[in-house]
Formats: sequence, structure tokens, C-alpha cells
Amino acid sequence: MSKTMSNIIEFNASSVPSFVKRGELSAVAKALSGGSGGGGKRISIKGGVFRLISNGEEIAAIDERYLDVIIVNAAPKVSRTFYMGKYEEGNTSAPACWSADGERPDSKADNPQSTTCATCPQNISGSGDGTSRACRYSQRLAVVLENDLNGDVMQLALPAQSIFGKEEGKNRPLQAYARYMTAMGAGPDAVVTRLRFDTKAPVPKLFFEAKRWLNDDEYAVAVEKGQTREATNAVTMTVSQTDTKVVSQSEVAGTAPKAVKAAKTKPPVEEDSGDEPAVRKEAVVGKNVPKGGSDLNKLVDAWDDTDD
Repeated sequence: MSKTMSNIIEFNASSVPSFVKRGELSAVAKALSGGSGGGGKRISIKGGVFRLISNGEEIAAIDERYLDVIIVNAAPKVSRTFYMGKYEEGNTSAPACWSADGERPDSKADNPQSTTCATCPQNISGSGDGTSRACRYSQRLAVVLENDLNGDVMQLALPAQSIFGKEEGKNRPLQAYARYMTAMGAGPDAVVTRLRFDTKAPVPKLFFEAKRWLNDDEYAVAVEKGQTREATNAVTMTVSQTDTKVVSQSEVAGTAPKAVKAAKTKPPVEEDSGDEPAVRKEAVVGKNVPKGGSDLNKLVDAWDDTDD
């Protein structure tokens, strides 16, 4: 390893840089805290290893259990995907049903399972493997490497276990980390963020930790990077397509486009395997459902309460 613990400078929350003192929360801060406000290259966490992917091909794997990045953009909503049946290696078909905002199925979904995500039978604990839900959460970030700030913007797609949950000391999932940063009047894009694997988790799971403030020049570059087309693409949900036509699971599997019984599924997203956080036992209409970005933290807090 090129760094040792003795060489790591601890994040000093009180040493606030001038661009943070201006008081205006960034688009990243607003997106991850619930306010208003994929790229061609991405980072995969398959197998508990950071892998740099370009055009579907792995170009590098990182030996260290951590990776230092700058978050330059973020999807403001947590998306949902549902696949029917067992996942087969090499299957690039679109999910049967998906939602970019986690509220309603996309209009292009071939086999919508419900009119809303809140009332969907695939959104019930136990509809997937074990106590998990068949429909999976994910959230997309656009990041650049700390040691290559002027380099490529990459997508990082996070599964539910890396998004939700309570913080334990410095161990913070994404939403807890965003709340920690916004409580200081800043956003995750104002710092170098260390992505670190939870070595106790049975499936790939990340914690987020602030390592240092960006300086004014670095922050200016990060803001510019966050406004690029690559960053926008990285945080925008897309599905598999051939020409302009979505390749549907109904076409691949020969199933009629109707709501199906909750299946024990494994989605073709390597980062999305494993159990979901503790959830309600049945779908409840109108309860704990985000009707807009400002209610996302309320929903996260409600999920957190179920862990007690």
C-alpha cells in the first residue's frame, strides 16, 4: 500500500474553507439531502473490490480497501429496478419494471408491477431472497478520483445497503454521510470522500468518510466537472436498449406484460446483491412515501427507525 495510517490527515470539521462559508448549499448537497437543486466510465464494487470499468470492460482493479474520490454530482432520487426470474450471466435485457424516482413505474417499463412503488407487491419484505424485496434500490453518483481531479468523471451506482442505515462512529452509509455534511452547512462535494468497504458485511457495502476539505481551486474544478454531460449521464438512470427500442424481459422470457407474483430474484447489477435494510412487512398507501425531494430524509429516518 502506498499510504499508511500515520500519513493520513484526519478530517477537521471546524477548519471550514472560504467557499463553504459563503453559505449556499451545492447541487450535490441538495440532491443527497433530499432538496431540489450512466456515464461511459464507472466504478464497480463487484466482489468487494474497486474496479474501474470503461465501455463495459474492466481496465483496472484497486488492491486497497478504500478509494479517495470527489463527488461532483448525484441523482436526487433513489431509483428502483425489478427483474423477473433468476439472473443469467450475460443477460443484458431491461428490467421488467423500473422507476427513476422511486415513486412510480417508468412509462417505458414493459411490465409495470403496480401503479405506484408504495403499493407494489414487489416492495414487500420477503418478496425477494430471504427478507429482502424483489424490487431493488440504487442511487447514482458522479465522481472523480482525488489524484486525477482533471480526469474522467465516473459513475458509482450504490445498492441499498450502501445508501441507508444509521451511522456508527465514522461508519456512515451515503444518506447518513450527506446529513453529517449538510449539518455543517456544506455538501459531500466540498471534501475529498474516502469510500471504504465494510469488511464485516457479507456483500459489497461502502462507508463514506470525509478526509479533507477541498481548496478553492479544487472546488471550482469539481463544480465545473459536475456540470458536464458526463456527470449528467452518470447520475441519469438508463436501461438496456437496442437501437431505440427497449429490450424487455417479457420479450426475452416470453412472459405476458402483466404484474407477476413476487419472485426470488437476483438482478443483473453486480453491486445490488444482498439483503435490503429492515423494512415494513406490507405496503402501506400514503405512509412514509416521498412526494418530493424534501421528504426523502423523512423516509430515510423512518427506515432507520425499523433497525432498532
